[in-house]
Amino acid sequence: MTTYDCDVLVVGGGIVGLSTAYALTQASPGTRVLVLEKENGPARHQTGRNSGVIHSGIYYKPGSLKARFAVRGAEEMVEFCARHGIAHEVTGKLIVATERAELPRLHALVQRGRENGIPVRELGPAQIAAYEPEVRGLAAIHVSTTGVCDYGAVAARLAELSGADVRYGAEVVRIDRRPELGVAVRTADGTVLRARALVNCAGLHCDRVARLAGDDPGVRIVPFRGEYYELARPGLVKGLVYPVPDPAFPFLGVHLTRGVDGSVHVGPNAVPAAAREGYDWRTVRPAELAGTLGWPGTWRIARRHWRYGAGELHRSWSKRAFTEAVRRLLPAVTEADLRPAPAGVRAQAVLRDGTLVDDFLIRESARTIHVLNAPSPAATASLPIGREVASRVLQTLPRS
Repeated sequence: MTTYDCDVLVVGGGIVGLSTAYALTQASPGTRVLVLEKENGPARHQTGRNSGVIHSGIYYKPGSLKARFAVRGAEEMVEFCARHGIAHEVTGKLIVATERAELPRLHALVQRGRENGIPVRELGPAQIAAYEPEVRGLAAIHVSTTGVCDYGAVAARLAELSGADVRYGAEVVRIDRRPELGVAVRTADGTVLRARALVNCAGLHCDRVARLAGDDPGVRIVPFRGEYYELARPGLVKGLVYPVPDPAFPFLGVHLTRGVDGSVHVGPNAVPAAAREGYDWRTVRPAELAGTLGWPGTWRIARRHWRYGAGELHRSWSKRAFTEAVRRLLPAVTEADLRPAPAGVRAQAVLRDGTLVDDFLIRESARTIHVLNAPSPAATASLPIGREVASRVLQTLPRS
């Protein structure tokens, strides 16, 4: 008879993995959950390296997981933060059109927001100034349900509330899955752990973990670094200010975000990273870079969107170019106002044909659930995502 160390083993101690652990123990008290995280604490990558925005869900296709989970998750995240004393604020945000060519896309966002059940208000130039005196634009929309919070604190609290056994410094290096018996995992220090089922929430490494489990994820994580600056004169911005995004990309463009500590982050751009955790140009991991370059989808993205990519690279290498991008929204900003801030890396799933996976992607196989695409707005949507994954696990979890 097989002896199990837990019922469900979760790989990844970011906000999605910890939300899944929390949802499992809430839905099925007594379920033994073990979380393995390779870092020495929670939320060290995507969760802890973003601008802390609670997204409204306005950008996402109606009916998609992103739309449904972000709209629901934004409300739940505010309630969770309030209940547990975690720093947060519902600030609202402006999405601003600065050129006439952007006006049709802005109007399309208004319609999409209404289809997703999000309150939006259309603004003219004078109304923009009433919200943000230093911001200039031809038109804008105000989204009242957007906010900010401390996602690192949320993740830490979820770890506590879940009652799970959360082990840090535990990198998964091997997985042996036998549908009739369960899953055995070996960590870098040689520890072997056995579970009835496994959940892969490994973020930047989720495709690699899927392959360790013997599954073909069908996608490759292509890492995109988002570089930020901090505004030396935070008083120039009262809340959150975004450009009109290009619908061809999952990136929202350089924007301004006032955080819960009063600082204002400017960014991010989106440039290819030479490592899964490549937070600067100096970080290069040859094996990971080779994996990215060996994926056919990477080259198809480059051929299809090289003009967009060239602009992002130019803004990465030239502070003047980055400043000019910001000045479209905030004319008063100067190069001297921008101070370097920590970067983040987006774990973007890419199909073989070069398609950027737009929605959250969750796949199931024997005794295993893989979360294969959960970049922003996954932090906002983490509570609904956790419940969805937990529900799928519990439906298939052998009880014998």
